[in-house]
Amino acid sequence: MDEPTKKPKTGAPRTRGEGAIRVYTKLREDILRMELAPGELLDDVKIGKQFSLSRSPVREALIRLSAEGLVKTLPNKSTLVAPLNIAEFSQFIDALDLMQRVTTRLAAKLRSDQELQNIKDQQAKFEDAVAKRDVLMMIEANYDFHIAISKAGKNSYFTQFNARLLDEGRRMLRLYFRSFDDTLPPELAGEHYQLIKAIEDRDEELAEKLAHQHAVQVSDRFLSSLGVRHTSSMALSIEDTNS
Repeated sequence: MDEPTKKPKTGAPRTRGEGAIRVYTKLREDILRMELAPGELLDDVKIGKQFSLSRSPVREALIRLSAEGLVKTLPNKSTLVAPLNIAEFSQFIDALDLMQRVTTRLAAKLRSDQELQNIKDQQAKFEDAVAKRDVLMMIEANYDFHIAISKAGKNSYFTQFNARLLDEGRRMLRLYFRSFDDTLPPELAGEHYQLIKAIEDRDEELAEKLAHQHAVQVSDRFLSSLGVRHTSSMALSIEDTNS
């Protein structure tokens, strides 16, 4: 008896979990770019059809996004893009300010030469992202920069809490960059270099002071961007239709 003819394999073999990674990556980018609005409902069936996937990898991607605080699952099992809770923003900034101050101060005190170099390397990536006006890369590089400082402070609890705050603040940071047309003025881009210099000089007092000023500046700019009105000073010429 002839052996059945095997169908030739087409395309590259897919590894387990590849579909979930594709969904996670795309949804995460859309959420961070604010192309998926806060509070927008995410239909896992519709998403599955979009990616030609079953619901299982889609749910896996949504669970991962939920762990990052980017989506929220409701009691009825529906999922939506996590709202931006402006009412709790002052509490968020208080926590972020405290973490930035303590981790930067500890970094100035305890950093090794290798950890200092890692901080500088992450800043170089941030600077490159700013030059390219790649807002997603800017958000990621900013995260990596501050986490590198946290790790140099050698307290894993502070690092974990700081990472959680930075995760929750990604979309706020996206709006912050948008207020500068997705770039940064030179004087603000240089704030990271001032932090690095204080850490390099082991100047704990200055490092903490600069970290506090940095957090306050981001907070103030974000809040002012929410209040921008584009029609308040607009002069309209309205013709008299009765003339």
